Amino acid sequence: MKYPEYRPRRMRRDIKLRGLVEETFLSVKQLIYPVFVKDMEEERIPIPSMPDIYQFSIEGVLKEVEEVIELSIPAILLFGIPKEKDEVGSEAYNKNGIVQRAVREIKKRFKEDILVITDVCMCEYTSHGHCGVIREGDVENDETVKLLAKSALSHVMAGADMVAPSDMMDGRIKAIREILDLHGDYRIPIMSYAAKYASSLYGPFRDAAESAPKFGDRRSYQMDPKNQREALREIELDIEEGADIIMVKPALFYLDVLALAKERFNIPLAAYSVSGEYTMLKLAASKGFIEYRRGVLEMMTSIKRAGADMIITYFAKDVAKWLKEHTL
Repeated sequence: MKYPEYRPRRMRRDIKLRGLVEETFLSVKQLIYPVFVKDMEEERIPIPSMPDIYQFSIEGVLKEVEEVIELSIPAILLFGIPKEKDEVGSEAYNKNGIVQRAVREIKKRFKEDILVITDVCMCEYTSHGHCGVIREGDVENDETVKLLAKSALSHVMAGADMVAPSDMMDGRIKAIREILDLHGDYRIPIMSYAAKYASSLYGPFRDAAESAPKFGDRRSYQMDPKNQREALREIELDIEEGADIIMVKPALFYLDVLALAKERFNIPLAAYSVSGEYTMLKLAASKGFIEYRRGVLEMMTSIKRAGADMIITYFAKDVAKWLKEHTL
């Protein structure tokens, strides 16, 4: 087809015509909202590098979850910040740790009204800020994997509906699947941070989770941003080891990886729209440089268009409100 027989603008003439041919849809059912719970007295503390995002006490988290449920957001991704940290991140797998207590309280009050997904990692719990046990200046993979599996089990025993290992250690999906199955928790899904890049966009998150490494960086275990095929190998390995959902993180700078993963693998695909994406857009909107709602929705649509089945995003509450008001 060619002009003048074919005129694409015919189908853009008004909102009803545009709606008839709309290809990509946002739904509140596909949103996951990240939440930070901290062992503290204050109900909530603002995170300076993430406007309108907070660290919550357990009581504060319960109020936040209530709002999330009212907005029909189906799931939260819970991160914990302990009162005490040590070299081996022992609070990560303490049955009375901050995440474990928070999960129990959330499920006690809200039962099946919210899906509680727990982040499984060590960086928030270690005194050095790395994602595992340090041996000779680097994270020791296999020793760390055992502790990650132990952490995942403690989350599930507290009532978590899903676990999401974010550490990027080799073999951790297999270890977690085995320990959960051994304890009869074979119904619990694993959402793997399968392709997690060593990105510049994590800075605000590290403020929020108090997890910045005290030395070096995480490039010996997180992926090189220059690599694409490696992501597909990582995803394939995690699927073989028992992952039920695979994730690409960050989302916005890695839409090509999302699209390739969608094409290659027949498994639910999550994308994490990370803290740096959130803060960039928030700050630009606050200066009047871009229109906030249009910018957020364009970002979310691009992630969906690239192939994500679900989006983990700090914008979840705003998007849910707009969907509820039919103002998209």
